[in-house]
Amino acid sequence: MPVRPPTLAVVSGPPATGKTTLARELARYLGCPAILRDEIKQGMVMNHPDHDPDGDDPLNIPALDAFFATITVLLRAGTTVVAEAAFQDRLWRPGLEPLTGFADLRIIRCTTPASTIARRITDRARADSHRAAHGDKALLADMEAGVYDPDRFVPISLDAPNLLVDTSDGYAPDMAEIQRFLVAGLVS
Repeated sequence: MPVRPPTLAVVSGPPATGKTTLARELARYLGCPAILRDEIKQGMVMNHPDHDPDGDDPLNIPALDAFFATITVLLRAGTTVVAEAAFQDRLWRPGLEPLTGFADLRIIRCTTPASTIARRITDRARADSHRAAHGDKALLADMEAGVYDPDRFVPISLDAPNLLVDTSDGYAPDMAEIQRFLVAGLVS
């Protein structure tokens, strides 16, 4: 019997659009690992006590490399994976393109209004001490100054099944439809 390729479920979108929460729920549903870029970086920051996430963060590239290396190892072993990051196309594409030869890529892009994003960033910065590893304060300042606009987020442009999910109030489409989108490639 032929072995089917593992699924790589990518959860993307601007910061604070509910990607991490959705990725964890999907990994739990599928029974597979969730590889979360922010958690990889947070683990790196633990070993850099003077880390400053604002400006040109020297840990961003090593976190990016570790993220894709981890995903690659798991997929090559035949493991279905949920991968989550706030990367735009220019960062996702070079890491994902080589994986499409041996994985079934499915892309979920989370979206929500900028006002919700600002509120979520503010709330999580207060409630989650690990957020200090990320440039949330600088991101909020950039949003207020008009330097960063989440509506200009450049989605992954690879030729793969895509699903847009609004996370403003729960999920639209709902979780059952998101799950069907992921398992469509697993059903023969």
